[in-house]
Amino acid sequence: MEFKQFYLGCLAHASYLVGDAGECAIVDPQRDVEGYIDEAAKRGLVIKHVIETHLHADFVSGHVELARRTGATIHIGAKAGAAFEHHAVHDGDEIVMGAVVLRFLETPGHTPEGVCVLVFDRTRGDQPACVLTGDTLFIGDVGRPDLVGSKGHTAAEMAGLMYDSLHDKLMTLPDDVEVYPAHGAGSACGRNISAELSSTIGRQKELNHALQPMTRDEFVERMTTGLEPPPRYFPHSAELNRQGAPSLGDLPRPPALNPDALERAVHAGARVLDVRTQDAFASGHVPGALNIPLGGNFASWAGTLLDAEQPLVLVAESDAALAEAIVRLARVGMQTLAGFLSGGITSWEVDGRVVRHHPRIDVDELARRMAEDGDLVVLDVRRVGEHVAGHVPGAVNVPLHELEARVGELDPSRPTAVICASGYRSSVACGFLERAGLVNLVDVRDGTNGWIASGHPVEAAAPVG
Repeated sequence: MEFKQFYLGCLAHASYLVGDAGECAIVDPQRDVEGYIDEAAKRGLVIKHVIETHLHADFVSGHVELARRTGATIHIGAKAGAAFEHHAVHDGDEIVMGAVVLRFLETPGHTPEGVCVLVFDRTRGDQPACVLTGDTLFIGDVGRPDLVGSKGHTAAEMAGLMYDSLHDKLMTLPDDVEVYPAHGAGSACGRNISAELSSTIGRQKELNHALQPMTRDEFVERMTTGLEPPPRYFPHSAELNRQGAPSLGDLPRPPALNPDALERAVHAGARVLDVRTQDAFASGHVPGALNIPLGGNFASWAGTLLDAEQPLVLVAESDAALAEAIVRLARVGMQTLAGFLSGGITSWEVDGRVVRHHPRIDVDELARRMAEDGDLVVLDVRRVGEHVAGHVPGAVNVPLHELEARVGELDPSRPTAVICASGYRSSVACGFLERAGLVNLVDVRDGTNGWIASGHPVEAAAPVG
């Protein structure tokens, strides 16, 4: 059996190649598909099948482009309502490639059309070798049940279906069957996903909180309580996947803009997105720009914080960084690009335009300022659970994904030190705060992790509710 897991860390996304006898299937492909074509060619395989375990919401899939380029058949659950050419699969349907058999299990819960794929290698016997679980079963968690409200399903209804799928199908598999999910730690499709990229059914029955003994009603209560709102781009990406996204090569390259053209684009409704490092952004940027550095979970934060339909003007450090930003934005369905700043921030400065900047300070400097200035606000933009577990004493918590809606709670006249875990989200937050009129800002590099590591005092709080 030919088998390979591909892992895209910035989206915590796992996809797979599986096959035999000169043929293979690609399962849950990312939008840029060249890597699958190259890997299949290297192994002497022809891509005959593309499998979608469900309509993904957290990324735009390359299923249509991969099928177009290879002639492969796309297989997806019969309840998907897919608008592209496909084979609608039902429970028990099979794909045979030499000694390898792929058998579909309908496993609704995360979505109505969700399927898992049992993988048999007949050279190893009659037992399945592994199961590709999509977003049904993760390592340490299961898929959240609340992402399909627009389809007329409540979270409680979907959680009940998830319980049935787990108990009637996946948990009945032999304990040594290997589990390969579509996501790892950091994905918003689950809440408690492990950093491990594979496991076994037996280990998951032992360790996964969602597979512990409980009634169906208890499971539904557990799975529907305390869910944070999904990122705003999820419905947009899911609909792109239902329709079939255009090929990346068919998307127009954004035009180069000089400073005058950038200003016209902004006046017409575009948003300036600066993808440079935190230090580069802090030292000088276009007024009103939002900084989401390429070095972190760039695409997921862009999709969470920005309107997928709003035109963007990109500011990057190099042509390579610009090209990377375009691809990574497209992976989450953000492809409305008004242009990019030709010559980068240097061209803006040379043209004599106003440049905004703010200091970045270390945690020792933060401690000194807190001791000397009783008016200083420390704004913690981590998630509530992170803040509760331990924070800078007296810090105010407004999670980054809520900041734009809650910025009115902050006093623009007071100096504000923005902190997160490591200095990534705080830089993003500074862009939002500056745009809202807070100009006396400092960004704390190394964040709360650095504060704790340096031995400064930590305050914890009891969780609310």
